[in-house]
Amino acid sequence: MDKTKLEILDISPSQVQAGSFTLVLGEENGDLRLPIIIGMFEAQAIAIELENIKSKRPLTHDLFASFARSFDYTVEEVLITDIDEGVFYAKIVCSDGIRQKNIDARPSDAIAIALRFNAPIYSVQKVLDNAGVSTADLVGERSEEAEEGKKVSVPVSGSKRAKPLSEISISELKKMLQEALDKEAYEDAAKIRDEIERRN
Repeated sequence: MDKTKLEILDISPSQVQAGSFTLVLGEENGDLRLPIIIGMFEAQAIAIELENIKSKRPLTHDLFASFARSFDYTVEEVLITDIDEGVFYAKIVCSDGIRQKNIDARPSDAIAIALRFNAPIYSVQKVLDNAGVSTADLVGERSEEAEEGKKVSVPVSGSKRAKPLSEISISELKKMLQEALDKEAYEDAAKIRDEIERRN
């Protein structure tokens, strides 16, 4: 089977579907990018693992990893196997060293789990041929967004309006970071932490 190794390049709020995120995967040694629309909770599960943020309690994907390890199973790889009418399909390839099992999964869940096992992510060539876009296309889209002056912002406590992180004081950012962690809003927590580190 022809398959290509992918790496995670970006997770950002979707411009297409409100309340969702775009996960961008890229060929390890190539120009094609594979954008996949994923849910907020899956985006958080991926982001907190990428950012090494530890939650107070195990999240669903952490629980899966603990459960698998307790039975001596490890994830060997994740493979994005198909796309049909805009819906992506994937499988998690697991093994206990003797038996190998393939588990059907959404790509977002499969990738969140792969990160917890440091397992590689692959796609079959058919998916890249059908849904892959070139770097030049993505750069063009990002340039248009930059020209519109889009900024990262989060809701200010007690207000429905969004305020850019760059306009919030360090003490308020630290308070917001703790609130985000307490609410398990890890995507927001990662952005706030990045802004705090940028100023230090």
